[in-house]
Amino acid sequence: MGRRLLSPARAGLRRLGQAAATLLAGSVLVWALLALAPGDPARRVLEAGNVTNPTAAQVEAKRAELGLTGGPARRYGRWLAGAARGDLGVSWVTGRPVRDELGRRLPATLRLAAAAVGLGAVAALALALLAAAAPGRWPDTAARVLSTGALVVPGFVVGLVVLHVVVLRGADLRVIADGRWATVLLPAATLALAPAAAWSRVLRADLLRAAGSGHVDVARARGASTWWALTRHQLPHALVQFLTVVGTGVAALLGGAPVVETVYTWPGIGAYAVAGIASRDLPVVQGYALLAIAAYVAVSLSVDLAAAALDPRVAERRR
Repeated sequence: MGRRLLSPARAGLRRLGQAAATLLAGSVLVWALLALAPGDPARRVLEAGNVTNPTAAQVEAKRAELGLTGGPARRYGRWLAGAARGDLGVSWVTGRPVRDELGRRLPATLRLAAAAVGLGAVAALALALLAAAAPGRWPDTAARVLSTGALVVPGFVVGLVVLHVVVLRGADLRVIADGRWATVLLPAATLALAPAAAWSRVLRADLLRAAGSGHVDVARARGASTWWALTRHQLPHALVQFLTVVGTGVAALLGGAPVVETVYTWPGIGAYAVAGIASRDLPVVQGYALLAIAAYVAVSLSVDLAAAALDPRVAERRR
């Protein structure tokens, strides 16, 4: 009995250890991106600050200020300590702290992600229920064709097509995305398209798997309709796995946000990262990558722990 009670705690500690290891490995890769970059970061920062011909003394002083002196292990340790304090360095292009720029743009990205998750979850739920209600028939086929198309077409293509239609056809929608809720519909729908398709497939499979369970057979034997059995018995059985997939997808949305934010000129951290890539502003790319890794690890850990708490079978499968 005691061992059984301690097992969830062990599983939680194991997941915490895995999360810490993932974050540490990600930090090494992110730091290596800057360490292996060509050129002298100190000189680039000085030139970004309008120092056109920096002297050797100025470059050396800036290198010390940026923590670029010493061996790789020492520099990584200083960088990691700074990142732990929230110090992500300064932009090579603007000379402004990357942390401040990310913090200023983060609310817009969170609004976009929240709207995309909401739209994607609703669309996935509708498609999965439609498909599972009539497996093998035309609603199921139509739902699978739609989901396949959404997975195949890249998000930036969808965004460009939507902008073309809206602008040229004069649809009554807000096109200029300024980071507010009033302009979030089009970019959020574009960002949610592929995740919604993937989520609907997972939920459909779980719903059909739950259809063969004993309590569903009992409900149907008592005269329950297909829709009643689907929503009252099959859906609750599949909901934990669906929420786990959606929760993990929240972090994965950060991977698609840069492209969508750039297409719609959405003022989030993704567009900031794309601008950093275009200008070879590696501290910006580094800061975004570290933030994305941390978000993915945090969300994945939270989802795993929540799923294990809601359904102990999840923890049993992972032990």
